[in-house]
Amino acid sequence: MSAMAMAQLNTDRITAIGRNALYFDDYVLSIQYFNQVIKLKPYLSEPYLLRAIAKIQLGDYTGAELDCNAAIARNPFQPGAYYTRGFIYRQTNQLQKAEQDFSEALVFAPENRTYIAMRADVRAELEQYDLALADINHLLHRDPQSAALHFEKGSICLRSGDTICALNAFTQATNFDSQNPSNWSALGLVQLMQDNQADALQSLSHSIDFGSKWAGDYINRGIIYYRMHNYRGALADYDKAVSLAPRDAQCYYNRGVLRQELGDYNRALEDFTQAINLAPDRIEIYYQRGMVQLQLRQWQDALDDFTTIIQRYPYFLPAYYLSAQAQTALGQGKQAYQLRQQAYQLEQKKDSIQSLQTNMQVAESQPQKRDRRKEFSALAAQNQESTDSENKYDSDTRGMVQKRYTDVVNEPNIFLSYYSANSNAKSLRQTNYSHALVDAYNRQAYLPAPLRFTTQEVSLSADMVNQHFAQISTLSHQIDLLEQMAMPHSTSNQQLCAAYIARAFEFALVQDYSSAIEDITRATLIDDHLYFAYFCRANWRYKLLEYRRAMGDKIDGADFELMMRDYDYVITHQADFSFAYYNKANMLCIQQDFKAAISYYTQAIDADSDFAEAYFNRGLTYIYINQMEKGIADLSKAGELGIYQAYNLISRFQ
Repeated sequence: MSAMAMAQLNTDRITAIGRNALYFDDYVLSIQYFNQVIKLKPYLSEPYLLRAIAKIQLGDYTGAELDCNAAIARNPFQPGAYYTRGFIYRQTNQLQKAEQDFSEALVFAPENRTYIAMRADVRAELEQYDLALADINHLLHRDPQSAALHFEKGSICLRSGDTICALNAFTQATNFDSQNPSNWSALGLVQLMQDNQADALQSLSHSIDFGSKWAGDYINRGIIYYRMHNYRGALADYDKAVSLAPRDAQCYYNRGVLRQELGDYNRALEDFTQAINLAPDRIEIYYQRGMVQLQLRQWQDALDDFTTIIQRYPYFLPAYYLSAQAQTALGQGKQAYQLRQQAYQLEQKKDSIQSLQTNMQVAESQPQKRDRRKEFSALAAQNQESTDSENKYDSDTRGMVQKRYTDVVNEPNIFLSYYSANSNAKSLRQTNYSHALVDAYNRQAYLPAPLRFTTQEVSLSADMVNQHFAQISTLSHQIDLLEQMAMPHSTSNQQLCAAYIARAFEFALVQDYSSAIEDITRATLIDDHLYFAYFCRANWRYKLLEYRRAMGDKIDGADFELMMRDYDYVITHQADFSFAYYNKANMLCIQQDFKAAISYYTQAIDADSDFAEAYFNRGLTYIYINQMEKGIADLSKAGELGIYQAYNLISRFQ
């Protein structure tokens, strides 16, 4: 009983620590704690749910969904698990499944505000507007002065096309929270849609006065100023919109239209060009730029823009006449005549093709909409009160690490060395960096330091290099003496083998790989059961090949084959030596033999089910051959096992 109590105490403590890490947004670390609990007590539901929450924050929806399924399988009466999975489905646009899960969560927690609000959002996306409004009205009945709920109601009404309902709801939102710029912004937009310019101007000005940082407010107010012929005010608002959203084509387009009307053609041309760079598919921008280029007498540039329009929209007649105008100015009368004829023939058929014409109007701003797909309350998933907090992090492994850019490159080979430069981030990995064969050799203490598996080399200082050269000299003298004493099956032979291995590692540390290979080969001739020696020789052969390639030497295929044979020798005689499978898979990736590489990564994982690097590299390899689903699943597992960089790749590939 005391052992059971201790185990319970340990798992409870680990779970509590994991919760703390999760609360402080240390998602990568929290996953490692929940992994420990799952290994100790795989029948518990809670650690799966908590791990799913951490994965969601890292953008790993594939892994999070699997964890939610595991949590529900172990405890089907946990509302937070359904809510969490529903959020995942919402994020991945599986709306029907999301609605079902939110409804299931409400069976067990019928008054949970977050669950109801999320279901309302999904129902609105499914165009089930009456059901969505019923959910929001239910919440409003409990909290009639909630500005946020009135805002949600207005958003749903707006999506359903009921601008009167939206106007009333957003008005209520401003009544109950008059200093929130979003409420005034939404109200102003609806008023603008109803062509109530005076009230819209007042509402949008309130939003801006209360600190709105949304470019759409300035665009919409700029539109009103434009219609009121207050061009100075419009231009100032468009300038502000550009500064707030420099990657938004609409800001440049609206400002370009205004500058065009004011006769500032050169600056209008700059705005339209920037807008096209940001949104090359928007044909109305080409049209406006072409018109400006006609004014500037840049005939060929104008012709290019109108030709682009004709190629995409062959029934847009004004582009033909404007192209003909540009060609006439270029002295291409025949081509201009042909274009006018084409336009005339199309005009005769205008009734049948009218529906195909593009609508070349000044595009106005889209409504600001709260995006619930980006919102997730981990505390709501655990039936706790949610609070808002903002944190900054010093550690690379804290917070939303998926936003930190990672290069799409494989994890490097694993090799044996006295040194390991593995950082704290590397220490999170669950890979078993040991093997019984090497552990047994270390216990014999033949070497000056124990051998360790590592992925990261140490840069030696000048003093360290001198020490290793001195050790090479000492070992060379020792080897000379032992070679004189060597006899078949004698103890001195075993000592000689150990000396060769020791000197081989010394040579490798000072990057004399040729000498290292020679010594390790001598050792294998004395004792061919030291399979880790073949593994080291393969690694050093690869290092030597890398160096020779960098020096411009021609690489013989036989050299590569010798390296692969060494890995195969280890695999044949030591089937659980996971690192040999892994390194060979990396070499196959270099040769672009991706299918074979996947097979060897899989065998490495079979030998060590927590081999994080193997999952990571296999995931990338699947993606290379366009098997995206399998690739994301493997990257998810790599992230779970401690390679936090996988979450950035998941968010990009997903």
